[in-house]
Amino acid sequence: MKDNDVVMVSACRTPFSRFESPMTSLPSIDLAMVVMKEVIGRVGLDPKEVEEIYYGSCVVAEFALETDVPARQASLLAGFPAEVFSVTLDRACCSSLTTLRLGMMAMRAEGVKVVMSVGSENMPRTPHLAPGLRSGTRIGHIKLVDLLFELGYKAKGFNSVAVDAGEVAVEHGVTREMQDEWAVRSHERCLKAYEEGRIKVGEELTPVVVPQAKGEPVVIDRDECPRRTTREALAKLRPVYGSPTVTAGNAPPISAGSSAILLMTREEARKRGLEPLATVVAAVSAATEPRGIAVIPAFTIQKALDRAGLSLDDMALMEINEAFAAMPLVSTKILAGGDEGKWRRLQEITNVNGGAVAIGHPVGASAGRITMTLAYELRRRGGGYGVASICGGLAQGEAVIIKV
Repeated sequence: MKDNDVVMVSACRTPFSRFESPMTSLPSIDLAMVVMKEVIGRVGLDPKEVEEIYYGSCVVAEFALETDVPARQASLLAGFPAEVFSVTLDRACCSSLTTLRLGMMAMRAEGVKVVMSVGSENMPRTPHLAPGLRSGTRIGHIKLVDLLFELGYKAKGFNSVAVDAGEVAVEHGVTREMQDEWAVRSHERCLKAYEEGRIKVGEELTPVVVPQAKGEPVVIDRDECPRRTTREALAKLRPVYGSPTVTAGNAPPISAGSSAILLMTREEARKRGLEPLATVVAAVSAATEPRGIAVIPAFTIQKALDRAGLSLDDMALMEINEAFAAMPLVSTKILAGGDEGKWRRLQEITNVNGGAVAIGHPVGASAGRITMTLAYELRRRGGGYGVASICGGLAQGEAVIIKV
């Protein structure tokens, strides 16, 4: 252990919402404020002691309802001094691991000692757009554009991500039935984690209080989407957007939520008497050809392992974000290198408390979520190495290796 190691000293997230939920009335900026206050409050840190804040959010149209610079707005409204540096970035679903990696870079290159990594999104609040309206409309209908429809980049000629994920899954021998089975497992594992107290307020979760026009506020203190389902029920669903395999059942809910991780140098944590949740061993980025969204977690995990001088055999647990059920299945198969037994073993240690198919996927917040889920579960099991990876639109990737 070295004094300049980067360690996680606090981490929390809001519950992730259903598409229709009282929580989705709150701007993503407000959701970010909840976790930004909580993550420092848990370790008794004064807001003025946070030197830099890196904030990920990628549904720009939603926070555009409050104009822009959500990181700056959230930090000021949450009580952080005006002098605190903040930056907002968009790297699609990778965003809140990119924020962690950039925070680490600031710590190593500039001597920063206390950094906050935040991700926040409220996808159901995304407004419809009326392009061209500002230039004037004569007689005729106004066209509205729904940015959530098809979940892709078709305006510039790219596919829906559901199409790319489904097609690449089929090319790797990952069938619709396998994806439905994984989705059922995701819900079952998540519900079991709740039943056994492995996802709880005060650890991974912090509640969201939603004021009401009349009556008491609504308190949301658990993820809203995990449910009981079966392979037979999921088999009845039709694929979406022309995908060969992706359905509403083996894809995650469109959600609202926020996550935050507080980073320090080990020396700084020791001075403050704080026990680290985990040491960040390596954090890397990657990208591949745009349709390879289902394979990029595998490439990014391997890059992180190479960077750290470790192997898959060293990993006690893995988290691979379930942007669709295809992602962990395809990526673990690639990492297994054609060894069926190894593929099954990797699946067993991946997303042990369920994943985004059950929990939800507020895209800017999910990378932070899988990282803290990994840290808390490793601690629960007595420690070890773990790796978390996430894909982002047009086949971007981030991965982090931590040690507890």
